[in-house]
Amino acid sequence: MKHFVTFGLLLAMATPVLGQSGSNTAELKAYEAVQSRMRDMTMKPMGEPDKDFAMMMIPHHQAAIDMAKIQIQYGKDSMLIKMANDVIASQEKEIETLKSWQSRNQK
Repeated sequence: MKHFVTFGLLLAMATPVLGQSGSNTAELKAYEAVQSRMRDMTMKPMGEPDKDFAMMMIPHHQAAIDMAKIQIQYGKDSMLIKMANDVIASQEKEIETLKSWQSRNQK
């Protein structure tokens, strides 16, 4: 459940930035690209909870990784940068685990 909180926190950090004037244009474009990909994350559940979970969590984790990379590149707060590094490490590991599970459970 920790990854839901982390993703939510990162999304909450990203959202206010998009409405601020005077922010770094490259940063804004990066966050807008992540938000655009998140809007495109609509997937049709198959009615198989385990497969649906794995399928939907991979892009969810990737969005968290993408936002964390933006924080590392543009952020200034050392605690948030450390958190972003932790998010990348944990989410990449979970994506790897989910993909491995998917390959073992294709039917």
